Amino acid sequence: MSAATPPLPQRLRGQGLRVLAAVVAWLLRLIAASWRIEYRGTNPFAEASGAQSVVAVTWHRNLLLGAALFRDSGIHVPVSQSRDGERIAAVMARLGLGAPPRGSSSRGGSAALREMLRLVRSGRHVALLADGPRGPAGVAKPGVVALARLSGRAIHPLALSAAPSVRFGSWDRSLLPLPFARVICHFGAPFAVEADSARREPDEDSQALGRTLEALTEALDRELGLR
Repeated sequence: MSAATPPLPQRLRGQGLRVLAAVVAWLLRLIAASWRIEYRGTNPFAEASGAQSVVAVTWHRNLLLGAALFRDSGIHVPVSQSRDGERIAAVMARLGLGAPPRGSSSRGGSAALREMLRLVRSGRHVALLADGPRGPAGVAKPGVVALARLSGRAIHPLALSAAPSVRFGSWDRSLLPLPFARVICHFGAPFAVEADSARREPDEDSQALGRTLEALTEALDRELGLR
């Protein structure tokens, strides 16, 4: 065995991950093809042209739903450097999403922020999970606002909900619509981060963004009988 060849357990784990990712992505594509999807608001991804990039944000609970809904779009969604993040990244690749910047507030966050900034400046779309990767659920982290401030881009809140759906027992209560579910995708008004926002309390803009996103999400959940 050459020095460059990974050990057998590592190779087997990599092969298993690829198989698992392919199966999960295939199932998500199959289920998503049956959804009855309703779009509300102005879709910034559809409106963007040329090198104009979009910074969107949604809650972590929408990771599976959003990845399936925006499959084959090339949108980049950052994920953590954990083992779970590795699995998620593999599924995203199979769903036709962009290579995810890897990092979180506790590990690799600055590197992930630099990569997202590079992507945005090069005209690539980025969608962030406001309360990820560990929560608490429904509390927006400052990384989204930091990216908006550094890139000069407005943030586009994206509220998603669906019924009937499965709610998992994870910290974020992940949402997965069942086959033939009604799915509502609501693009909120752009959330502008002012140029002098760095002078304010660091969490002020994050809290305001979180309230905006939660209000949109709660309205959809109530409409669909989830709250």
